[in-house]
Amino acid sequence: MSGGVPSRSGRVRRIVRGPRPEVVPTLVARACALVGLLDIAAGVFPRFRHSRMHTMAEVLPGALGPFAAALALSTGVLLLLLAHGLRRRKRRAWRAAVALLPAGAVAQFAYRHSLIGVVISAALLAPLLLHRDEFRALPDPRSRWRALANFVLMGAGSLVLGLVIVSVHSKRMVGDPSLADRITHVLYGLFGFEGPVDYEGSTSWTVAFSLGALGLLTAVTTIYLAFRPEHPAARLTPEDETQLRALLEKHGRRDSLGHFALRRDKAVVFSPSGKAAVTYRVVSGVMLASGDPIGDVEAWPGAIERFMDEAKAHSWTPAVMGCSETGGEVWTRETGLDALELGDEAVVDVADFSLAGRAMRNVRQMVKRIERAGYETRVRRVRDLGEGELERIRRAAEDWRGTDTERGFSMALGRIGDPEDGDCFIATAHKTDEHPGEYGDLKAILHFVPWGTDGMSLDLMRRDRSADPGMNELLIVASLQDAPKLGITRVSLNFAMFRAALARGEKIGAGPVLRAWRGLLVFLSRWFQIESLYKFNAKFQPRWEPRFVVYRASGDLPRIGFAAMQAEGFVNLALPLPRFLRRRKAVAPACAHGLAERDVRAA
Repeated sequence: MSGGVPSRSGRVRRIVRGPRPEVVPTLVARACALVGLLDIAAGVFPRFRHSRMHTMAEVLPGALGPFAAALALSTGVLLLLLAHGLRRRKRRAWRAAVALLPAGAVAQFAYRHSLIGVVISAALLAPLLLHRDEFRALPDPRSRWRALANFVLMGAGSLVLGLVIVSVHSKRMVGDPSLADRITHVLYGLFGFEGPVDYEGSTSWTVAFSLGALGLLTAVTTIYLAFRPEHPAARLTPEDETQLRALLEKHGRRDSLGHFALRRDKAVVFSPSGKAAVTYRVVSGVMLASGDPIGDVEAWPGAIERFMDEAKAHSWTPAVMGCSETGGEVWTRETGLDALELGDEAVVDVADFSLAGRAMRNVRQMVKRIERAGYETRVRRVRDLGEGELERIRRAAEDWRGTDTERGFSMALGRIGDPEDGDCFIATAHKTDEHPGEYGDLKAILHFVPWGTDGMSLDLMRRDRSADPGMNELLIVASLQDAPKLGITRVSLNFAMFRAALARGEKIGAGPVLRAWRGLLVFLSRWFQIESLYKFNAKFQPRWEPRFVVYRASGDLPRIGFAAMQAEGFVNLALPLPRFLRRRKAVAPACAHGLAERDVRAA
C-alpha cells in the first residue's frame, strides 16, 4: 500500500506481516506437560524393582513411600494443568511451576529412587528460571463458574485416574473384585475412606494415599477458585459509552457496524488522543474486536496500538471480526497481522430500490400476498413509541427468540428500547385476529441501529411462529420504502458468510476446487444455513461489501473461530438457568446481521 493512514508519529509504519514466534513459552509448556505425565506415571504404576533403599523407605515413620507416591501424582496433575498457562506466558503459572518442580523431583527420588526423574525436573526448572522475563502475562477475567467447571472436570479425571491406580496393582489384590467394587473403592478413597478392595502388604497404603491426594486436590482447587477474588470481564462504563457516542456522532457514517460498539458486554480501549477507540470482548483467551475502530481514521493507529498492548499484557490472542477492507488494511499494516475475507455485507441504496422488474418478481408477489391477507406495517424511531408498546415489543422479541441462548456479538446491539437508543428504528407487522394472543395484533419485529445520520443497519428479526411466511421480506420492503421519510438513504442488511465462494462456485467455468468448496458450504448449510442467508439477501438486489477476519497466525484460526462461536452464542460453555427461572430483561438480539434465526437466518 503506497499511502494510507499515518501512525501517530505522522509517518506510515510498514511492518512485515507474520507473527512474532513465541518459541520459549511453547517449548516450556510442552516440557511441563511431559514432566507432569512422568510424575503421574511415577506415582501411579508400581515399582519394577526393589532395592535396599526401597525396603528402608517403607518402614520409615510416616509411610514415606505412599506419601511420596501421592506427592508425585499430585504434582504431575498440577503441572499438566499449568502447561496451558505457561504457553500463554502467565506469571502465576510460572510461579506455581517453579514451586512444583522441586516437589516432583523429591517425590520421584523418594518413591522410585529415580535419578532420571530428578534430572528431568531440574532440566525444566533451569529454562524456567533463565527465561522468567518471558512469563509476565496478567490473569484473565474469571468468575465463579470456573470453580464449578474445575469440580466437574477434576472429579471426572480423578475418577478415571483412580480406576487406573486401583487396577495397576492387580497382582497384590486380595481376591478378584468386580468393576463396581473398584469404582466404589475409588469413590470412597477420594473422600478419604477405606473401600471394599484390599491389597497385600503396604500397597493398600499407597493406593489410599494416592486416591486421597486426588480427592484433596479436587477439593482444594475448587475451593480456591470459588473463594478467590473475582476478575470479571470488563464492561462498557457509562463514561465509556458517552465518549463512544460522541465519536459515533462525528464519525459514525463510515462503518455500518459502528453502533454495535455500544454493546455493554464489550470493553474499550481509546487512542491516547481520545479520538479513536477499539471495542472488544475476551472469550477463551481470545481478544475479539468487532468491526472497524470507532472515530477519526487518523487516530486509529493509536487505538490499535493500545489494543495490541492490552493483548500482549494478558497474553490474549488478538483477532478482529467483520472489519471492512479499509479497516483490514490498517490493522494489518499497523500490527503485522494478516487478514482473510470472511463474507459480504448486503447494503441497499434506498434511491435504487424498487419492486419493479423481473428480478424482484418473487419478493413483489410475496409482499402483495401478505398485504392481501390483512397485514399492515409501521416503521418508526424508538423514541416515537410509547412505553407500553415498547415493553410489549421487548417481551415479544424475547419470547419469539428461536433458541434459549442469546445470539449475537459483532453485529448485534444486545438490547431493544433502551432510553439511550432513541435514534434506533423499529419496523413492526400487525394483523387483527378474532382471537388475539398475548401481544395483540403484533406479528413480527425488525430492529435497526443508526448508521451515521442517513443510514440504518439491521440488528434483529423476530416473528410470531403462527404468522404467515414472508414476514421478514414484508418488513424489509416496508423499511426500504419508508426510509426516505426518516431521512435514510442506505440500509445494511444481513451478513452473508463466504458469499463470494457460493456465487462464483455456481457459475459456469468454476474450477473443481471452487466447486468442491461451494459443495462443502452447501452441505454445512443444513445446519448453519449459509446458503439460504445469502439467497435471502440477494432477493433485494444489494451491493456487496466484503468483511474480513484479522488474525495473527493460521494456527490461531481454529481457536479464533471457536471463540467467535462462543461470543455469538452458538457454543455455550456456561450452565444457563431454565428459561422459566430467568428474570425478564431487555432483549438481546438473535443477530439478524448474520446470525438471525430460522427461515431467514444463519445459525
